[in-house]
Amino acid sequence: MTTTDDNKATVRRFVDEIFIQGRKDSVDELLADDFVAHTWPSTSGDPKADLKAAIDRVGIGLADPAFTIDDLLAEGDAVAARLTTAATQVGPFMGLPPSGKRYTIEEIHWFRLRDGKVVEHWHQMDQMGMMRQLGAMPGSAGSAASGGPARTPAPQPAAAGADRD
Repeated sequence: MTTTDDNKATVRRFVDEIFIQGRKDSVDELLADDFVAHTWPSTSGDPKADLKAAIDRVGIGLADPAFTIDDLLAEGDAVAARLTTAATQVGPFMGLPPSGKRYTIEEIHWFRLRDGKVVEHWHQMDQMGMMRQLGAMPGSAGSAASGGPARTPAPQPAAAGADRD
């Protein structure tokens, strides 16, 4: 019987071997044949093949990935992971031309496991924060609005004796 500690160890391997190292052989080893990726739809009808293709795309677009597991919680067949992730954009990525910029964001991953293999995965990330750090939206580093959202100056009180309409 697989324990919650075993499931957490599998998720740690998933993060290290798939996200950091980009090892496609680990996809076959760690994911069940009936794996379902809930966050990204399968474009090929084979979610494991889609994940391997994503490894290739990410490997072209990003360098020096860093994933820190900030929290890892398990109960029954479920494992939740809160991560801090970072990478440098060195090639095309998510429709953006190479920027040379590094981003750091937080992510939440939810895994369901069966017999030591991942059968389901959900993923939420701070995509807006990542795009802002890569220079793809207002408020991006280096833009005029980098200090935060644009603000309209507050109205100033009229000077004493000034006419008011």
